[in-house]
Order: sequence, then C-alpha cells, then structure tokens
Amino acid sequence: MLIKNPQFEISAVSPKQYPKNNLPEIVLVGKSNVGKSSFINTMINRKKLARTSSEPGKTRQINFYNIDDNFYFVDLPGYGYSKMSKKEQEQVGNFIEEYLFNRKQISLVIFLVDIRHKPTENDKLMYDYIIRSGLPCLILTNKADKIAITKVNDEVKKVQKDLNPIGDITTLPFSCERKIYTEDVWNVIEQYIK
Repeated sequence: MLIKNPQFEISAVSPKQYPKNNLPEIVLVGKSNVGKSSFINTMINRKKLARTSSEPGKTRQINFYNIDDNFYFVDLPGYGYSKMSKKEQEQVGNFIEEYLFNRKQISLVIFLVDIRHKPTENDKLMYDYIIRSGLPCLILTNKADKIAITKVNDEVKKVQKDLNPIGDITTLPFSCERKIYTEDVWNVIEQYIK
C-alpha cells in the first residue's frame, strides 16, 4: 500500500478526545518495548512519525495516527512496565479497557509479541482480553531480524502454539529491519479497512 500523507492526530485519555469521524481503526497492543511505534513507522515507510523511545513505558495515552484519511493506526500504551506506579497502571488499564470494549470503529487488533521469547503471563492475559472483546485479531511476532531467518517459521509456530493452540488466528513474523514481512501484514490490514 502506498502511503502519501500520514499524520499524528491526537493523544487521548478519554472518549471525548477520540477522533469524531468513522474511519476504521487498526489497534496496536503489546508490552512496552515490543516495538509498536517502530511497527507504524515501518508500515508507512517513515522514520519518525510515531515517536520511538529508548525508555519503555513512555506512552501513557492512546495515540491516533491518521493514515491518508483512510484509517487510523491506534497505538495503545504498553503493559508490563514496572516503573509505572500502581495508580498509573490502573488509570492506563481503565482507559485501555474503556477504549477496547466501547469503541465501535475498531476493525482489527494487532497484537505484537517478541519472537525471541515465550509469551509472558502478561501477554497471555492481554491475549485472553482481546479474545473476550470479540474483536478480530492478528498476532505479530516482532523482532524477527534478531534471529536467523531459517528459524523464523519455527519460532512463529511456537508462539502460535502458546497463545492460540487451535490456530484460528493468523500469526505472522515481523521486523522493522527486514522489510520482507510488511506486504503480508498489509494484505491482512487491507481486508479490514475496505
């Protein structure tokens, strides 16, 4: 997909701040350092639209990126970051829940996990949460460039077996360094933004 004019639109913490149009929303979920911002930049072929941080846990709001007035990439705050106070974690958890369960424009949830590690308890909780929401889901095993290319398919299968043993959710590899995977991801996204 050729992206011409992607824009950061708004950081929101409550429904009254969400965009008012009815564009489909592709939502990114994952732990704090899994690479959601880098995923956005890679997919739209820009270096710095989504701000990446060397310090995980920086995103405390829901960030809406308007992609050519066609759809939004929506970056949710990462989970599992210990420096957040309990109160902050609770607040962030509440507005994520509010958004995921009530936002009608959500077309697809992209759940990013690290291909190098077995899914954590937090990953499994988030996966169950997505399943309970009833929203369509794509699992992306990110950071595929960090392992040998010959091992990627086996590692993807292991993650799928851990999270989705019945295999009814598409699970794909992804890498911000190796652009070879972006087309497969676009093929899935395009089914949900028509």
